[in-house]
Amino acid sequence: MLNVALAKGRLADSCADIFIKCGIRAEILKEETRKLVLETPDGKFRFFFVKPTDVPTYVEYGIADIGVAGKDTLLEAGADLYEMMDLRFEKCKLCLAGFPEMKGELDKPRLRVATKYVNTAKKLFFSRGEDVEIIPLHGSIELAPLTGLSDVIFDIVQSGGTLRANGLVVLEEVFDISARLVANKVSLKTKAAEILPLITEMKKYVGA
Repeated sequence: MLNVALAKGRLADSCADIFIKCGIRAEILKEETRKLVLETPDGKFRFFFVKPTDVPTYVEYGIADIGVAGKDTLLEAGADLYEMMDLRFEKCKLCLAGFPEMKGELDKPRLRVATKYVNTAKKLFFSRGEDVEIIPLHGSIELAPLTGLSDVIFDIVQSGGTLRANGLVVLEEVFDISARLVANKVSLKTKAAEILPLITEMKKYVGA
């Protein structure tokens, strides 16, 4: 049996579509249920519904053999696992954003950056040799520059509608983000006969 960690919602729905095309009896992923563990009727796959940020943890510790998480989640977690393939859905950008007048000020000393991606931001600015103040936030990140809490924000941008509604703009696109299939390092060896053919099959349908 292959154990799979997924986040409920659009991510699980998109994964279900690919799994079904690959011949997996994953229709159960589309059913309305409060259950956190689901098995396919043939007993070949077991799905765990977890929070998006917990997917890397379940995979790293081997509770799940494989999982699907956003690249932003993987960057932030820094988990010890293998990133196997880009699933090419849930696409967006991890960006620095703020008021338009900040476009030429990103390298100013002690830039204040509000973000929920604290670890990723620290690594980014350390790699640039820039001294910044990271301000951890967990919601309504766009509010930080509006209230003077930060100079800029470091956050996911999809349509950019929330930024525009608040007079903010993308100052720099830093990372391309999309859903990724990840695997536990031990499972990739012990269950290679199950995981590798699945990945080969999934590649036929990704983006289709």
